[in-house]
Amino acid sequence: MKTTMTMNFLEKKLAEAGRKQAALYLFCNFVSLLLITAYAAMMFSPTVLEVLPTGGDSRKQMIAIFVLALFGCVVFTIYASALFFRKKSRQLGVLMALGASRKKLAPGLYKEVLILSGISSFAGVLAGLPFVYLLWGFFRLFIVESSQMTLRLDYRFLFLSIAFFFLVVTSSCFTAYRYLRRTNIMDVVHEEHKNEPVKELGRWCGPVGILLTFAGAACGYLAPEAYMKLFSALPGIWINLLYVPVFAGLYMIMLHTVIHGWRAHRKAPYKNIIARSMMKFQGRQTVNNLLICTVLIAGASFALFYLPTLGVNSYLEVRSRSFDYYYHYRLDQTQVPAQSDIAAMAAGYGMGIKDFRESPYASLALDGYTYVFDDDNENSYHIDHIDLAAEGKFFSASAYRTLTGEPVTVADGTYYAVTNADETNLPFLDSHATFLTNMVTRQTLPVSFAGYVHYDMLADSFGYYILSDRDYDAICQGLTEDWMGSAAFFNADGEDSPAFASDFFYTFVNSFGPECEHTVQFSRVVQTYFEEAGEEYFYWNDPMFQISYDRPDDSSFRAWWSYMPKIRLLDQEDFLKTYAVFLMMFLFISIICILAASVISYTRCMTIALNNRYIFDDLKRLGASPAFLVQEIRNQCGNVFRLPALIGMSIIYLLYALILYVNDGKITAGEAGGMAVSLLLLLCIGGLFFSLYRYTVKQMAKQLNISVPKRKH
Repeated sequence: MKTTMTMNFLEKKLAEAGRKQAALYLFCNFVSLLLITAYAAMMFSPTVLEVLPTGGDSRKQMIAIFVLALFGCVVFTIYASALFFRKKSRQLGVLMALGASRKKLAPGLYKEVLILSGISSFAGVLAGLPFVYLLWGFFRLFIVESSQMTLRLDYRFLFLSIAFFFLVVTSSCFTAYRYLRRTNIMDVVHEEHKNEPVKELGRWCGPVGILLTFAGAACGYLAPEAYMKLFSALPGIWINLLYVPVFAGLYMIMLHTVIHGWRAHRKAPYKNIIARSMMKFQGRQTVNNLLICTVLIAGASFALFYLPTLGVNSYLEVRSRSFDYYYHYRLDQTQVPAQSDIAAMAAGYGMGIKDFRESPYASLALDGYTYVFDDDNENSYHIDHIDLAAEGKFFSASAYRTLTGEPVTVADGTYYAVTNADETNLPFLDSHATFLTNMVTRQTLPVSFAGYVHYDMLADSFGYYILSDRDYDAICQGLTEDWMGSAAFFNADGEDSPAFASDFFYTFVNSFGPECEHTVQFSRVVQTYFEEAGEEYFYWNDPMFQISYDRPDDSSFRAWWSYMPKIRLLDQEDFLKTYAVFLMMFLFISIICILAASVISYTRCMTIALNNRYIFDDLKRLGASPAFLVQEIRNQCGNVFRLPALIGMSIIYLLYALILYVNDGKITAGEAGGMAVSLLLLLCIGGLFFSLYRYTVKQMAKQLNISVPKRKH
């Protein structure tokens, strides 16, 4: 039986021969669109945006890591397209050699490209939504469940997915057009075997790359504050360009790794020479892949560090408390439960209370300096001294001793600020006030700062201070109840009851009126200053400061309500519930970046197997054993997985430690504990990549028809 060899028949047969390359191309596009769609869905989700404050560090981190992931996926899809056409070029060359014109080949090629890129990308977009719901549902089912964890999506995120979809399709069509324009048939046929070496630099590029990486990170992090001090203006978005040296440094590190490696080969110059040469001769592809994976792994690690740092700090703070319960309130809130009411409530749960202490405080205004933005330039400002700069809660020395049991001597005309042992709340305290103001009578009291006293239970985001008894009595003359308050401590008598703790919390919240429904960022003193200056107080127009008594379980309410009590049992048991959206978002980000890095590394290794099959075939003919060939596969694959993981995790770990140190000039016990847990998480990520590495080695060997010998134990 004879088969008619038509051009269409040849095209079909050649397409069937390239099924593996087409499948790899489909897989790359699908995964890229899935990951970008999933990340975009979470980034634009109202569930997330309502919790992450506008302009806050957490939202900036989320956006920064998204940019890294987007960059990685864009480069990855372009690389996948180029790889597909490197293989496709041989088919085009064969058909051209048989007389097919480019005009004849163009319709079939464009059709194939549009179908492959269009279907895979569209499928990735469609799969992104169920992927988000499944992963978020898994979090809710096995980690934490709360009303705030109900996932809501803003479908405008699809615009980003659609833009990425068109980028993939356009890139594929452009690459097809570029390959069709080639005139040398032999170049087209042998395209897939062309090497892409990079320009060799000296061994200095590795150390210089390390210096550039850390210098760029430090410069980018510190530059905004330096700019504000130098120019008295807010920096523009352009200042983020100072992070560019980080990428240049990482590129140089990867270049040094590919060209020279980090081990001296003088004693054994031929050891692993095949794997090293394969990396060097395909250096451009290798360096690009290593750089992308390093950035993604660094982003995943950075997102993951948020969880232990927050968790360990909270755990240690709760454990160090000297009382089980702390609360404070304004004296005009007459429905707040008194000691007898709390005792009666506890008795209803078969328990009691003990060690009850309560002391009054006064809310006074402190003078200070504030930023005043210029009318002609909203980013430019100057610093002015104002009489009503901040609000502070002031104890008398005797009231502080009654409440805490710790005596303190305060000289007349001076004041102390209360902080914790680690002094982490110093940015919230005012140590430069020269006089205090009674907000009812406008009487003033000249003062000077005497120093800090340490008591962890009273260290919060509002600020407690201590005056001498004489000064306290003098400045508080004429204060009304809305400017007076009371703080109280007590312990559970016996084992604390979760039911009582919860009942006390909700009863306490419900006892407050609408005049206290605000966050710690709100200041009645600053509000008065704006009103008297004829300006609008910025607080009321910022949605990030809005909380509601109707949602007392929201993370924003529990983290920022001005009168939020400290309840040891609830703070221990409800930590995950309180910070659920924060934790799940950053865990989600980490998973997305790890998946992207894993897929890119796996794809790169399989590409090595496809591109270098002829090398391994030649080695087989020369008598190389399966064990030797598998060892070469391990060497090549190990570089692809090991280097990005080690470099990405090491650099981001050191940078994160540097950031923690720069924030307040020290590493606290909570931060040290968080870094220790972060190190364990990095080891888990390393174990994950090691498992994927072993699986990939088996797949590469299978692709090359090499049997993997069993390891000797």
